[in-house]
Amino acid sequence: MHPRILEVTERLVERSQSTRARYLELMASMASDGPHRGKLQCANFAHGVAGCGVEEDKQRLRLMNEVNVGIVSSYNDMLSAHQPYEHFPEILKEALRELGSVGQFAGGVPAMCDGVTQGEPGMEMSLASREVIAMSTVVALSHNMFDAALCLGICDKIVPGLLIGALRYGHLPTVFVPGGPMPSGIPNKEKAEVRQRYAEGKASREELLESEMKSYHSPGTCTFYGTANTNQVVVEMMGLQLPGSSFVNPYTPLRDELTREAARQVTRLTRQAGQYVPLSRVIDEKTIVNSVVALCATGGSSNHTLHIPAFARAAGIQLTWQDMADISAVVPTLAKVYPNGNADVNHFHACGGVPFLVRTLLDAGLLHEDVYTVMGQGLRHYLREPYLEDGRLAWRDAPMNSLDEGILRPVERPFSPEGGLRVMQGNLGRSVTKISAVVADQRVVEAPARVFHDQAGLAEAFKAGELETDFVAVVRFQGPKANGMPELHKLTPFLGVLQDRGYRVALVTDGRMSGASGKVLAAIHVSPEALDGGVIAKVRDGDVIRVDSETGELTVRVAADELARREPASPPPGQGIGYGRELFAFMRHSFSSAELGASAFTAALDELQ
Repeated sequence: MHPRILEVTERLVERSQSTRARYLELMASMASDGPHRGKLQCANFAHGVAGCGVEEDKQRLRLMNEVNVGIVSSYNDMLSAHQPYEHFPEILKEALRELGSVGQFAGGVPAMCDGVTQGEPGMEMSLASREVIAMSTVVALSHNMFDAALCLGICDKIVPGLLIGALRYGHLPTVFVPGGPMPSGIPNKEKAEVRQRYAEGKASREELLESEMKSYHSPGTCTFYGTANTNQVVVEMMGLQLPGSSFVNPYTPLRDELTREAARQVTRLTRQAGQYVPLSRVIDEKTIVNSVVALCATGGSSNHTLHIPAFARAAGIQLTWQDMADISAVVPTLAKVYPNGNADVNHFHACGGVPFLVRTLLDAGLLHEDVYTVMGQGLRHYLREPYLEDGRLAWRDAPMNSLDEGILRPVERPFSPEGGLRVMQGNLGRSVTKISAVVADQRVVEAPARVFHDQAGLAEAFKAGELETDFVAVVRFQGPKANGMPELHKLTPFLGVLQDRGYRVALVTDGRMSGASGKVLAAIHVSPEALDGGVIAKVRDGDVIRVDSETGELTVRVAADELARREPASPPPGQGIGYGRELFAFMRHSFSSAELGASAFTAALDELQ
């Protein structure tokens, strides 16, 4: 193993010793010698089986040696990534029935699309939806009728939310079931060019709409490498779903057979099958380190600097940004997928995908091989890829070499010697930045501040021609406690245009920039946030700010005594009200800092664990 990976793992184990032990004790106390449904009162049990549509299922559930699998799904037919899940429950139930097992649809979780809500009021509920999904997962599993669980989810907050919830039922074997990406549409470079021309007023709305609809054109996950597809790589390399299953397109025979195999595989992990592997055993400190390696090696979404600490904490593991940055410093960038390159995830999958990444990272000592996975002990199970042989699922060794080194490379020939994730700190607080798509001469910006309280203010200033200069955009009151920490992806085209015109620009915000952030230097997730006493609330137009991703400096060039005298700005009136946002006020008040995952559960879990 690489000494840095070992060092981070060892300190993570030491730091988490007491909380992890208490978590495992809780999971052990929740586990039982046999199916929990066997201990239910007769009336309770009758309620639990009354809805079975097949009489045979009812009778099987009375036998404690049969497996009952709870299905938790994020299906809705508005969200392209999750539309295919409409058909998965019946596929899963049929596969389970063939084994003499039973599948029950335990519950649905909400699935909102950040692509639809970008720049809209609904985006302020996006991060909070992760907590709602976690709670919905717990509610779905709360009937204690199940011996195992299947979690159906792909996109941004949905997989982390499902995992947080499932970890609170970590005594159950659990397999995640992906749905796959839509086929490739127009090239990502072409899409980005139309967006930028529209921001400059050089393309009509009709042209923009035509471009977007050619890009997002069918059921399946969006094909750029944002948070949704980062989820898939991370979850696969954590050993939570079947090898090579992340990027098989929906509505194909191979996708359907992988779905059936997920049902079959989860039954093999139950007590009844004799090789009990609960989720709490699969997720440990080594698995969490592997998740960060997966993120860094692929230049994945900066949103995972929130999500990985949050779901790690749900398993009693206390991951920090510094842990993640230290891993990033020694993990090379091996993938170039939009926005870090021009390829999409279908191209990434075709040239070797996750199995190739696992091979090259394992051989370099950058991944822990000695972990439990849903395929058994050892990450080398993930060096295989699925295919159909006479209509049946089979496995073969994945390619030894990348089929296109313009997209995917071995450790020996990386795109960059590091993963591009940095911790920034200074008198403005702590933040993170992702520089994998930022060119070298744009990684340090020192310029006067232009302060905004939302994305719309910056857009208006751009259209008025007020930003034709070097500047650092400070967009504040966008943190978790202020308004739920919406993504600020709408800023990208405007700042990108100004950078292309030769101006030196950067962004500093207590909000999020999304998994689609790219070429503009951005210090995001600034903590403390403006509403929580952060210095970012005291910055004024014209203050010189240095954003140095090389040294990790995030500083406003104002004397300490001057900053102390300044009154912090007030949040914009009416923030967080309307379109149902007021119902999430209690959750915003409970959110932890971004470094602790911006989670409403942090305080409760810390008290418990």
